[in-house]
Amino acid sequence: MTQPTLIFMGPDGPRFDGRKNKIYLRTLLYSTAKRGMVIESLHIALHRNDTKQNFNIWVYGERSELKRGSGLYVPQEGVALDHHFLQPEDGASFGFLAGAYRLTLFAKLVGDGAATELITIPLTITETRAAELAQPQTGLYFDWSPDQQSYHAHADSRPESAQLLQQLLGVIAEGGTKQPS
Repeated sequence: MTQPTLIFMGPDGPRFDGRKNKIYLRTLLYSTAKRGMVIESLHIALHRNDTKQNFNIWVYGERSELKRGSGLYVPQEGVALDHHFLQPEDGASFGFLAGAYRLTLFAKLVGDGAATELITIPLTITETRAAELAQPQTGLYFDWSPDQQSYHAHADSRPESAQLLQQLLGVIAEGGTKQPS
């Protein structure tokens, strides 16, 4: 796989309510085999100090057409897709706290007995970023810097539903001439 240029850690899409966190990345998967290969499943193991959380629910595709991971053919020339990794619905809650992280992406190929490590990425969440993540509906983006060969983090918040609705009603009341912020 190629180095992901973007990694997101934070609340899950439509449920962007902080109950369950996810990890998102976009990357090109490719095969060195002439006939390609089939990935049975992908998952992420995220380590922070002595704590480990698997993100084993895999969803992939493009924003408009996401599919639950259940096998993916990867040709030699590769396939670039969005990959979303969700926490299991086993009641465990894993918060993104300040600290040093190790994100490892594993692929289970059809016919192999065990998963293969594709990449391990070191990430850091500072105290400042952790405080931002503690705010409702806030996620953390890690952008790849090719010159520095490292990721740089920035937080972003999704407006709360009521706030967004109020903004849209304001646009409608003004005849659609104002852009929502």
